[in-house]
Amino acid sequence: MDTDQITGVLPTIAVWLTEFGLKAAGAIALWIIGRRLIHFSVSIMQRGLRRQPIEPTVVGFLGSAVSITLNVVLVVALLGFFGVETTSFAALLAGAGLAIGAAWSGLLANFAAGVFLMVLRPFKAGDFVTVGGITGSVDEIGLFSTALFTPDNIKTFVGNNKIFSDTIQNFSATPYRRVDLKAQIAGSVEPKAAMQLLQERLARIPNVLRDPAPVVEILEFSAYGPVLAVRPSCEHANYWQVYFDTNRTIRESFGEAGFPAPELRYHVSGGE
Repeated sequence: MDTDQITGVLPTIAVWLTEFGLKAAGAIALWIIGRRLIHFSVSIMQRGLRRQPIEPTVVGFLGSAVSITLNVVLVVALLGFFGVETTSFAALLAGAGLAIGAAWSGLLANFAAGVFLMVLRPFKAGDFVTVGGITGSVDEIGLFSTALFTPDNIKTFVGNNKIFSDTIQNFSATPYRRVDLKAQIAGSVEPKAAMQLLQERLARIPNVLRDPAPVVEILEFSAYGPVLAVRPSCEHANYWQVYFDTNRTIRESFGEAGFPAPELRYHVSGGE
């Protein structure tokens, strides 16, 4: 290559280097500004979420998820700025997202339900609940499952998606709980006498609340005689003590009063 050819190529190289330098400087500026904007936006979002009754774990996870998503968008924008075809890249990301979503559908469903449980807070750690068919005290609400201790002291994990898609009963949401029991009496026993006796004896059971007062009423009738509904109320911590004491009180009260044991009676109609 002679001097004239080199002289003719130099302006082209200079123009190309100038354009590339400007693009590189613009890309660097875009990267720095974009990163700062992402950090600023995520910080504002997390500060707003922390003012709400949301678990810190959820706030941190949402911040990380938003930050990663915005950084991917920023990288794609930079590639497009340099003239790189990003359509295929975006399609690749979308395909990977669909594949991961299909493979982890159950896990992602549990995660999404866990986020809603932490945001909506139908129960919290320490509450006595029935969730997903399991009854117990909530030990921990995780992103994928919730841990409970059942009344027989077994730690049980229930998937959050099963909890969120089923009925949730929170026994700790109210200041007291009612004990529902039945007392069968013989047909020969006067119901009013049995009801008055139980009302007096229930008031002596420790931890039975005066307000609301215990309820003793005729619930139904069986072939043995009337069936009484026996319903004292108590605080949650005393539920099982009041439950067992009430059963014992029913048995002891009827025995001391001399009530006969219920017997099955059949009515036989006569005919000519």
